[in-house]
Amino acid sequence: MKVVRKTPAVLGLALIWLIAAAIAEEKLYTVVDGTKVDPETMKGFRTWRAAACDRCHGANQEGLVGPSLIASLKLLSREEFAKAVIEGRLEKGMPAFKTSKMVTENIDHLYAYLKGRSDGAITKAKVELLK
Repeated sequence: MKVVRKTPAVLGLALIWLIAAAIAEEKLYTVVDGTKVDPETMKGFRTWRAAACDRCHGANQEGLVGPSLIASLKLLSREEFAKAVIEGRLEKGMPAFKTSKMVTENIDHLYAYLKGRSDGAITKAKVELLK
């Protein structure tokens, strides 16, 4: 039986790659003082407003006739979120937004904004651009 040894350099590179991947995945949004957000997250807020998501999910994303997105974004992956928004969940009353250019082009920004709300980093529904 041949034993394969991993050199410290290979293990070090693997560790660096894993850390870099984790950092890239974590950096969805930038928030200062709970309400000042980066330009990309602001696009998500503007998409939220333009699509009138508050009609069903409430002005503070805490639910109305639709579920609380504060709670839902703790469970949904980015992919699950995008699928629900783009394709809808008609059986639950969620319309599809696949024909909305603003929503489809800004789905990642919308996810980042709502994830920031769900994580508690964005403390109020209305945000302003970080200067």
